[in-house]
Amino acid sequence: MDKRAVSGFSKLCKLEKLQWLSDNFDSQNGDLAHICTSFYTKDEPLQKVFDGFSENTVSNFIMPYGLAPNFLIDGEILCVPMVIEESSVVAAAASAAKYWMERGGFKTTILGTTKVGQVHFKWFGDMNKLNSLFPEIKVYLTENAVHITENMERRGGGILKIELLDFTHAEEGLYQLLVHFETCDSMGANFINSVLENFASSLEAFFVNYPTMDDKDRDLHIIMSILSNYTPECVVRSEVSCKIEELGTFANGIVAEQLAEKFRTAVKIAHIDPYRATTHNKGIFNGIDAVILATGNDFRATEAAGHTYAAKDGQYRSLSYCEINDGIFRFWLDVPLAIGTVGGLTSLHPLAKNIGHPW
Repeated sequence: MDKRAVSGFSKLCKLEKLQWLSDNFDSQNGDLAHICTSFYTKDEPLQKVFDGFSENTVSNFIMPYGLAPNFLIDGEILCVPMVIEESSVVAAAASAAKYWMERGGFKTTILGTTKVGQVHFKWFGDMNKLNSLFPEIKVYLTENAVHITENMERRGGGILKIELLDFTHAEEGLYQLLVHFETCDSMGANFINSVLENFASSLEAFFVNYPTMDDKDRDLHIIMSILSNYTPECVVRSEVSCKIEELGTFANGIVAEQLAEKFRTAVKIAHIDPYRATTHNKGIFNGIDAVILATGNDFRATEAAGHTYAAKDGQYRSLSYCEINDGIFRFWLDVPLAIGTVGGLTSLHPLAKNIGHPW
């Protein structure tokens, strides 16, 4: 057996994990273990919190935590936390914030807050019968999930809608419950998944116990029940605008009219060409991911939703838009953002919990 194979690794303490790492992989003659231990925090309770975020931890990976001040957003001046290792991103954000502060600042609009989850199942009975039973099924599922949804409902959230989707044209017997949720201030992943798992078991029980079902009709198989990170109905718009002449003058003698048209064309190219759109959207997520990380949210879910949204019409395009009308320059982003200000890492990470939101 390869000496690098190991059993029971998760049960080893940190020093034992590092010793195994050093014995099997460390080409720096022990330096690797020393480097790992040097990044422990001296606050043991705090280190325990960090260790609880993941598994098999041996060290802390340090990322720069920066601040971008002077953001005028919806009439309020805010300072935005950003966690990113790429140089110039925080500086560019701060520079843009100061530039637009003098031109009316940023305006935001919540275009929607609905999140979705799915229960995928197979059933080989009469589709017409399934459709006719669906109103009863919805009531049964909802009533059986009250013990999970009642707290969210008191906060103004809960289950908004349940749809039955037919995928038998693509896979024999395949159906889906598409469930729409409102989760208020939380990202809601645990809540949504708990409801969906309850729906799955309730759906099976409905088919087993419904009095007019024959044996074939009772044969329902749950494939999976899980939230979707694609949230096309949970979208935020952020925009800036001003008169073209207020844009100012720029390097190399470029005047405002030239810059505005060049900028508009660059955004248009990112709508036409997926190669440009990919790099264009990467730049957008430089800023978004940095704030998502600083606030203890899930940047991977945010990026996945954003990139899917960018391809919603069949071609991958820019998430940003630009127009020039009647002498007004306007630039905006529409981005799906299913994030939280309570729960999860937002309430556990000391930086996210105490200073991890724009203030």
